[in-house]
Amino acid sequence: MAVVICSIRVPPPLRCWPRFYTDFHWPGFFTGKPPLKDRIITRNAKSSNFSSSTSTILACPICYKPLMSRTDPELSSASTSGSGVECYSCKRLYPHNEIYYDLTIASGLKDYSEPMTVATELFRNPLVSFLYERGWRQNFIWGGFPGPEREFKMALDYLKPTSGVALDFSESMLQQCHEYNKQENLSKEDFVMVRADISRLPFVANSIDAVHAGAALHCWPSPSTGVAEISRVLRPGGIFVASTFILDVFPPAVPVFEATREYFIRFTGNHLYLSEYELEDLCRSCGLVGFTCMRNGAFVMFSAAKPNN
Repeated sequence: MAVVICSIRVPPPLRCWPRFYTDFHWPGFFTGKPPLKDRIITRNAKSSNFSSSTSTILACPICYKPLMSRTDPELSSASTSGSGVECYSCKRLYPHNEIYYDLTIASGLKDYSEPMTVATELFRNPLVSFLYERGWRQNFIWGGFPGPEREFKMALDYLKPTSGVALDFSESMLQQCHEYNKQENLSKEDFVMVRADISRLPFVANSIDAVHAGAALHCWPSPSTGVAEISRVLRPGGIFVASTFILDVFPPAVPVFEATREYFIRFTGNHLYLSEYELEDLCRSCGLVGFTCMRNGAFVMFSAAKPNN
């Protein structure tokens, strides 16, 4: 989704609002479909000139130093295949394949590999990526999700979008996003697509105005590491907005979830949340404050901000 936050509008300081919807919508997001796992949304990347003397947004996931490109000063998605970017500090090269920059640590490795969780590998499957916005994501409505279009409008209560950077760990999800963008005739110069790991976000510290992760938090291998990374890259006063499931809507089942979720997490890689207090505690432990949330059944959309210095 090519949405960027340049200015922040924070809702009133209520801890949690119950909100119910009856006018659900099935179409996809306004721009940049599909909803991406590990989706990170940042300010306009075109404002940065990728040279060794200019401060940049995107950074090497190894040393977090700024990246540079001699062939594409604005680092748009219009870059040619093979152009890539380079870390001026550790000299690591990261490729570009005409669709996205691969800014994962394992990018380009031929012999070494690491096993991923079941949840992570699931969304790297091209079939799952194809079906995700063609029925899979719409089924979340039964858990209280208001539908992708309405959820996007809800996110706008917190954020003011322009253009920016779309991130996902799944190569096939990024490919699907590219196909949707072509259907909607979105300009490649309006945003940058990046493959990245939520545990090593390729951004300079204190450089991002806002981060949005829709229906993704429960799929992250380590939500605490992910939120800590988000806290690192947010500017002072920057906001984090996310949606996920909270399985407290069936009170008799909560003790069962409590007793079995450790094994569920180990087996699937997905995380279960049983109250908004867990999410508030997670944000607080990573240095984010001002937690607010909206609930509808198992659906929750929450926000938290990085304190101003």
